[in-house]
Amino acid sequence: MPNAQNLSSEALATDAVSGAAALSICESLLLALNDHEVLPEREIIGILHDAATAHANHPVNGPGAAFHAKVAALINSIIDGGNSVRRSGT
Repeated sequence: MPNAQNLSSEALATDAVSGAAALSICESLLLALNDHEVLPEREIIGILHDAATAHANHPVNGPGAAFHAKVAALINSIIDGGNSVRRSGT
């Protein structure tokens, strides 16, 4: 993970746009997989948990630790908020 202080504001903006686009695409894919009964909700939640865990397990003192902690927190908030999967009251 590059040091944010070494990146221009334009590069950071491009990274933010790319990240937002990737998140939107992934959320749409997960919704479609669930809507078309390709994957059940529990599997989709499992995918999100695995992704969050991969970032949460990043070494606390390693490079990019704060970044990985924020990514894990965002994924967990998606799980908690139900933003990626339409829930039927679970």
